[in-house]
Amino acid sequence: MNDWIKNAFSLGLGITVATKEKLEGFVNELVAKGEVAPSESKELVSKLIQRGEEQQEDLKRIVRAQLQKLLDELHVATEDDIKRLELRIDQMEQKSQA
Repeated sequence: MNDWIKNAFSLGLGITVATKEKLEGFVNELVAKGEVAPSESKELVSKLIQRGEEQQEDLKRIVRAQLQKLLDELHVATEDDIKRLELRIDQMEQKSQA
């Protein structure tokens, strides 16, 4: 693979939104231009798809972390907080009825 392809691969090419078909088309164009050997094309598509999936997982982790940080800063009640309050309310209702 030439340097351009290696650089594009390392940058991810925005693969997180690309479909397999688009990747295959892109790689087929590189094969047609002689920049990639036909025997390497399937492996390159697989590597690009794998890289895209890894980037999607990384992005999900980053978004989750940022969202959790924002919720913490805003003091938004969690599901556990709500369940704890519901339990306390149930206990108080039971005491008041006794």
